[in-house]
Amino acid sequence: MASLLVKATALALKDAPEFNGFHVDGEFKPGSGIHIGFAIALREGGLIAPAILDCDQKTLPDLMKSINDLVDRTRSLSLRGSEMTDATITVTSLGDLGASTVFGIIYPPQVALVGFGSVLEKPAAIDGQIVPRQMMDLTLSADHRQTDGRQGALFLSGIKEILESPEELFAG
Repeated sequence: MASLLVKATALALKDAPEFNGFHVDGEFKPGSGIHIGFAIALREGGLIAPAILDCDQKTLPDLMKSINDLVDRTRSLSLRGSEMTDATITVTSLGDLGASTVFGIIYPPQVALVGFGSVLEKPAAIDGQIVPRQMMDLTLSADHRQTDGRQGALFLSGIKEILESPEELFAG
């Protein structure tokens, strides 16, 4: 599931580049690529969000391999320096721990963090009927020196649309 969430975020960033970079010296510095920091809990406690480089260019199988490798190396404390400094945005998901909603804290100098909750069955109105649907809460923490709520809503809407159109995730 993590690879789908990271890939959807990476693809949505192509239309929302104002969330992919850093706020440094009073101005926005765009990232050199889409390098998503993936939040990983350490077994001893704590959290590290090393970068998965060029997420938008990876296939889902390659992204899944990258995530698995990153988790293993993070927990064995054998990360490369670039993985600790190059993330242009962070993705966090506590859904596997049962958290329905995640309100993350931006990792400066990044300007945004996307949080994914767990997939839950919720009531939805479809064609005038209330029916059960699998849904996930999606949140955004963003630096208002760089962006605003309208841009944030458009970015989240882009992620939602991509997750609801799986063919986009499997292309490329």
